Amino acid sequence: MLARRGVCSAPDLAAALGVSVPTLHRLLAELGDRVIPAGRARRARYALRRPLRGDGSPLPLYEVGDQGDVRLVTTLALRQPQGAWMDLAGTGLPVPEASRDGWWDGLPYPLADMRPQGFMGRQLARAEQFALEVPGDPNEWSDDDVCYALARVGTDVSGSFILGDRACQRWLGQKASITIPLRGAAVGPAYAELAQRALGSGTAGSSAAGEFPKFAATRELADSDTQQVLVKFSGADDSPAVRRWADLLVCEHLALEAAATMAGVEGARSRIVTHAGRTFLEAERFDRHGLFGRSRIVTLDALNGAFIGAGTSDWVHLARRLAADGLLAADELRRVERVWWFGRLIANTDMHLGNVSFRSRAALSLAPVYDMLPMLYAPLPGGEVPARTFQPPVPLPQQQDAWTSAAEAALQFWRQAARDARIGEAFRAVCADNADSLDRAADRPLTRRSNGQSQ
Repeated sequence: MLARRGVCSAPDLAAALGVSVPTLHRLLAELGDRVIPAGRARRARYALRRPLRGDGSPLPLYEVGDQGDVRLVTTLALRQPQGAWMDLAGTGLPVPEASRDGWWDGLPYPLADMRPQGFMGRQLARAEQFALEVPGDPNEWSDDDVCYALARVGTDVSGSFILGDRACQRWLGQKASITIPLRGAAVGPAYAELAQRALGSGTAGSSAAGEFPKFAATRELADSDTQQVLVKFSGADDSPAVRRWADLLVCEHLALEAAATMAGVEGARSRIVTHAGRTFLEAERFDRHGLFGRSRIVTLDALNGAFIGAGTSDWVHLARRLAADGLLAADELRRVERVWWFGRLIANTDMHLGNVSFRSRAALSLAPVYDMLPMLYAPLPGGEVPARTFQPPVPLPQQQDAWTSAAEAALQFWRQAARDARIGEAFRAVCADNADSLDRAADRPLTRRSNGQSQ
């Protein structure tokens, strides 16, 4: 009955079986640790444990601290016929009301951002698919596949968590063999080699999200909180598509700097490296500290799935929902609004919910901006680089403050891109035109006539 029904209360289960509640408790006791009990008094519920490929043991969830120390946070137990149990009480993570006793219809939301995804997730899946007996595309993985893979090779996922003893032991072994950070003149040649390896071998590594070709590296950075970076890279030829991707990588670097000029907003620190015909964008990982330290982050995508369930990619709408539920402070909401408008004003047409994250400590706070670039101008999948026209969006009256702050930063971005010699001449001209368009829009802010109509 538990296998079919899932989570049940004692009275409901007793009624379904046609026995008394005391008899039901005796039957549950006979099942021993095959049963997952949770909740107290009237909230007490029971579920049948679902083995993970024959193993019914719970999976421990570990967390790596900012000094590289490891502690046990909670445990994960899969349940029949689907879903899981994981108690987040005492972890400092926000908990949806429906899961306050630890019950989840799918995987708990802290695991959502750990799932291998994007370019590097596919690389990991291809490298490990036969050993793990999973599909080569992580988008095709079941919840069980995700748990099994994370518990064995999930050592370098987004955020600070590691699932399972084996993955934790593997990470401790990697930690013991210290990687010497790249420095000086060695960086360019090393990046060129790592790019070739990432494109050609499917070598397992970080499963940080993102579609742009990339790899992870350790880098000697004297003035940084971390030595761990993610590196995006362009192709090595001089085709129009490769040239455009290289331009966009430089634009992303400039956009991260410009975003950080808005009040209360941070941008992921980045640098541009060129070598062997490739352009590399090196971005510091803000969820990493030193060589081994980590900190929590959670994407708006994971928060939406756990707390809201809205079918929209509008950052501001979802942030307002989080604020209304007491999960996001008013200042943080305003920061999200500025970044949202900034992205729109620099022609970023790829602002999905995985491209904005929050630090998850005592409260949610906006993480540094990342993956922010004018994707309107990205080449088509076939390599064509079509001409695009950008029209800056204008705000409603109540959006004026956030729009104005974002417009100032966006104008700085377009002007810097228009004169940056690392960007090709043709695209610099596009950036100059966009600066002029935004400048004109900023000079005519939305106002109200005396009769209350906007103009």
